[in-house]
Amino acid sequence: MFGFISRFKTKANRSKLKDKNFEFLFKEDTSGEYVVFDTETTGLDSKKDEILSIGAVKIKDNKILTSQIFEVFLQNSKEISSKSIKIHGIRPFDLKDAKTTKEGIVEFLNFVGSRPLVGYYLEFDVSMVNKYTKEMLGITLPNKMIEVSEIYFDKTISMIPQGNIDLRFDTILKKCGIPNMGVHNAVNDAIMTAMIYLKLTKGNK
Repeated sequence: MFGFISRFKTKANRSKLKDKNFEFLFKEDTSGEYVVFDTETTGLDSKKDEILSIGAVKIKDNKILTSQIFEVFLQNSKEISSKSIKIHGIRPFDLKDAKTTKEGIVEFLNFVGSRPLVGYYLEFDVSMVNKYTKEMLGITLPNKMIEVSEIYFDKTISMIPQGNIDLRFDTILKKCGIPNMGVHNAVNDAIMTAMIYLKLTKGNK
Protein backbone atom coordinates (compact mmCIF):
# COMPACT_ATOMS: atom_id res chain seq x y z
CA MET A 1 0.00 0.00 0.00
CA PHE A 2 2.78 2.39 0.97
CA GLY A 3 4.60 1.67 -2.29
CA PHE A 4 1.46 2.50 -4.27
CA ILE A 5 0.99 5.81 -2.44
CA SER A 6 4.64 6.68 -3.00
CA ARG A 7 4.41 5.93 -6.73
CA PHE A 8 1.19 7.95 -6.98
CA LYS A 9 2.81 10.96 -5.29
CA THR A 10 5.85 10.71 -7.56
CA LYS A 11 3.64 10.53 -10.65
CA ALA A 12 1.62 13.54 -9.49
CA ASN A 13 4.81 15.46 -8.78
CA ARG A 14 6.29 14.58 -12.17
CA SER A 15 3.13 15.78 -13.96
CA LYS A 16 3.82 19.29 -12.60
CA LEU A 17 7.32 19.50 -14.10
CA LYS A 18 7.56 22.70 -16.16
CA ASP A 19 10.89 21.98 -17.86
CA LYS A 20 11.40 18.60 -19.54
CA ASN A 21 15.18 19.11 -19.37
CA PHE A 22 14.86 18.01 -15.74
CA GLU A 23 13.13 14.70 -16.46
CA PHE A 24 16.38 13.04 -15.32
CA LEU A 25 15.38 13.75 -11.71
CA PHE A 26 12.63 11.13 -12.00
CA LYS A 27 14.63 8.39 -13.73
CA GLU A 28 15.66 5.28 -11.83
CA ASP A 29 19.11 5.75 -10.33
CA THR A 30 21.64 3.15 -11.47
CA SER A 31 24.82 4.85 -10.20
CA GLY A 32 24.90 3.07 -6.84
CA GLU A 33 25.76 6.44 -5.30
CA TYR A 34 24.25 8.50 -2.49
CA VAL A 35 24.43 12.27 -2.11
CA VAL A 36 24.89 13.66 1.39
CA PHE A 37 24.06 17.35 1.56
CA ASP A 38 23.61 20.27 3.90
CA THR A 39 22.49 23.88 3.57
CA GLU A 40 23.43 27.04 5.43
CA THR A 41 20.59 29.54 5.60
CA THR A 42 19.62 32.99 6.82
CA GLY A 43 17.46 31.35 9.51
CA LEU A 44 15.34 28.34 10.40
CA ASP A 45 12.04 29.30 8.77
CA SER A 46 11.88 27.47 5.43
CA LYS A 47 9.03 29.72 4.27
CA LYS A 48 10.74 33.05 4.94
CA ASP A 49 14.48 32.37 5.03
CA GLU A 50 16.89 31.79 2.15
CA ILE A 51 19.76 29.45 1.33
CA LEU A 52 23.23 30.96 1.58
CA SER A 53 25.21 27.88 0.61
CA ILE A 54 24.83 24.20 -0.30
CA GLY A 55 27.49 21.60 0.35
CA ALA A 56 27.32 18.00 -0.82
CA VAL A 57 29.45 14.90 -1.28
CA LYS A 58 28.83 11.54 -2.94
CA ILE A 59 29.16 8.10 -1.36
CA LYS A 60 29.75 4.89 -3.30
CA ASP A 61 30.77 1.41 -2.16
CA ASN A 62 31.05 2.57 1.46
CA LYS A 63 33.50 5.30 0.49
CA ILE A 64 33.20 9.08 0.51
CA LEU A 65 34.14 10.40 -2.92
CA THR A 66 36.16 13.39 -1.76
CA SER A 67 37.10 14.11 -5.38
CA GLN A 68 33.44 14.93 -6.02
CA ILE A 69 32.61 17.59 -3.47
CA PHE A 70 29.96 20.15 -4.37
CA GLU A 71 29.81 23.66 -2.92
CA VAL A 72 27.91 26.72 -4.07
CA PHE A 73 27.14 30.11 -2.50
CA LEU A 74 23.88 31.83 -3.37
CA GLN A 75 22.87 35.46 -3.56
CA ASN A 76 20.22 36.47 -1.05
CA SER A 77 17.81 39.31 -0.46
CA LYS A 78 17.57 39.00 3.32
CA GLU A 79 19.95 40.46 5.88
CA ILE A 80 22.16 37.82 7.49
CA SER A 81 21.66 37.98 11.24
CA SER A 82 24.64 38.08 13.60
CA LYS A 83 23.21 34.94 15.25
CA SER A 84 23.34 32.95 12.02
CA ILE A 85 26.81 34.29 11.19
CA LYS A 86 28.06 32.85 14.49
CA ILE A 87 26.79 29.43 13.38
CA HIS A 88 27.97 29.22 9.78
CA GLY A 89 30.49 32.07 9.51
CA ILE A 90 29.08 33.34 6.21
CA ARG A 91 29.26 37.14 6.05
CA PRO A 92 27.76 39.42 3.38
CA PHE A 93 31.29 39.95 2.05
CA ASP A 94 31.66 36.18 1.46
CA LEU A 95 28.74 36.30 -0.97
CA LYS A 96 30.12 39.00 -3.28
CA ASP A 97 30.79 36.41 -6.01
CA ALA A 98 27.79 34.23 -5.16
CA LYS A 99 25.65 32.76 -7.92
CA THR A 100 22.00 33.52 -8.49
CA THR A 101 19.58 31.19 -6.81
CA LYS A 102 18.57 29.70 -10.16
CA GLU A 103 22.18 29.04 -11.20
CA GLY A 104 23.04 27.44 -7.87
CA ILE A 105 19.94 25.25 -7.67
CA VAL A 106 20.39 24.04 -11.26
CA GLU A 107 24.02 23.11 -10.51
CA PHE A 108 22.89 21.24 -7.40
CA LEU A 109 20.17 19.32 -9.27
CA ASN A 110 22.66 18.28 -11.93
CA PHE A 111 25.07 17.10 -9.23
CA VAL A 112 22.36 15.10 -7.45
CA GLY A 113 20.41 13.66 -10.38
CA SER A 114 18.05 10.94 -9.14
CA ARG A 115 20.43 9.63 -6.44
CA PRO A 116 19.11 9.05 -2.91
CA LEU A 117 19.68 11.98 -0.55
CA VAL A 118 21.21 11.57 2.90
CA GLY A 119 21.27 14.20 5.63
CA TYR A 120 20.97 15.21 9.26
CA TYR A 121 17.48 16.66 9.84
CA LEU A 122 17.19 16.38 6.09
CA GLU A 123 13.58 17.51 6.09
CA PHE A 124 14.61 21.11 6.69
CA ASP A 125 17.31 21.16 3.99
CA VAL A 126 14.95 19.53 1.48
CA SER A 127 12.17 21.98 2.32
CA MET A 128 14.57 24.86 1.67
CA VAL A 129 15.54 23.47 -1.75
CA ASN A 130 11.92 22.62 -2.55
CA LYS A 131 10.95 26.25 -2.09
CA TYR A 132 13.12 27.09 -5.10
CA THR A 133 12.37 24.01 -7.22
CA LYS A 134 8.64 24.63 -6.86
CA GLU A 135 9.06 28.15 -8.17
CA MET A 136 11.50 27.25 -10.93
CA LEU A 137 10.24 23.84 -12.05
CA GLY A 138 6.87 23.29 -10.39
CA ILE A 139 8.09 20.22 -8.48
CA THR A 140 9.58 19.10 -5.19
CA LEU A 141 12.67 16.88 -5.01
CA PRO A 142 11.52 13.35 -5.94
CA ASN A 143 14.63 11.63 -4.57
CA LYS A 144 14.58 8.95 -1.88
CA MET A 145 15.39 10.53 1.50
CA ILE A 146 17.57 8.93 4.20
CA GLU A 147 17.74 10.57 7.65
CA VAL A 148 20.83 9.68 9.70
CA SER A 149 19.28 10.67 13.03
CA GLU A 150 16.52 8.09 12.42
CA ILE A 151 19.10 5.38 11.71
CA TYR A 152 20.98 6.37 14.88
CA PHE A 153 17.75 6.33 16.91
CA ASP A 154 16.77 2.88 15.62
CA LYS A 155 20.21 1.47 16.48
CA THR A 156 20.28 3.07 19.92
CA ILE A 157 16.73 2.58 21.21
CA SER A 158 17.27 -1.07 22.13
CA MET A 159 20.11 -0.04 24.46
CA ILE A 160 18.13 2.82 26.01
CA PRO A 161 14.62 1.41 26.58
CA GLN A 162 13.29 4.60 28.17
CA GLY A 163 13.81 6.28 24.80
CA ASN A 164 15.63 9.37 26.08
CA ILE A 165 18.09 9.57 23.19
CA ASP A 166 20.22 12.65 22.51
CA LEU A 167 19.98 13.31 18.76
CA ARG A 168 22.15 16.41 18.67
CA PHE A 169 24.66 16.36 15.83
CA ASP A 170 27.74 16.72 18.04
CA THR A 171 26.49 13.93 20.32
CA ILE A 172 25.97 11.54 17.41
CA LEU A 173 29.46 12.37 16.12
CA LYS A 174 30.97 11.57 19.51
CA LYS A 175 28.99 8.35 19.97
CA CYS A 176 30.05 7.20 16.50
CA GLY A 177 33.70 8.01 17.23
CA ILE A 178 33.92 10.55 14.42
CA PRO A 179 36.14 13.63 14.81
CA ASN A 180 34.43 17.01 14.75
CA MET A 181 35.80 19.01 11.81
CA GLY A 182 35.12 22.25 13.64
CA VAL A 183 33.63 24.94 11.43
CA HIS A 184 29.97 24.19 10.68
CA ASN A 185 29.89 25.09 7.01
CA ALA A 186 27.79 23.15 4.51
CA VAL A 187 30.63 21.05 3.07
CA ASN A 188 32.10 20.08 6.45
CA ASP A 189 28.68 19.15 7.78
CA ALA A 190 27.96 17.07 4.68
CA ILE A 191 31.25 15.19 5.05
CA MET A 192 30.70 14.56 8.77
CA THR A 193 27.14 13.40 8.05
CA ALA A 194 28.50 11.05 5.37
CA MET A 195 30.91 9.60 7.95
CA ILE A 196 28.03 9.07 10.39
CA TYR A 197 25.97 7.36 7.70
CA LEU A 198 28.79 4.97 6.77
CA LYS A 199 29.49 4.20 10.43
CA LEU A 200 25.83 3.39 11.10
CA THR A 201 25.17 1.37 7.93
CA LYS A 202 28.44 -0.48 7.42
CA GLY A 203 27.68 -4.12 6.76
CA ASN A 204 23.93 -3.46 6.58
CA LYS A 205 23.62 -2.72 2.84
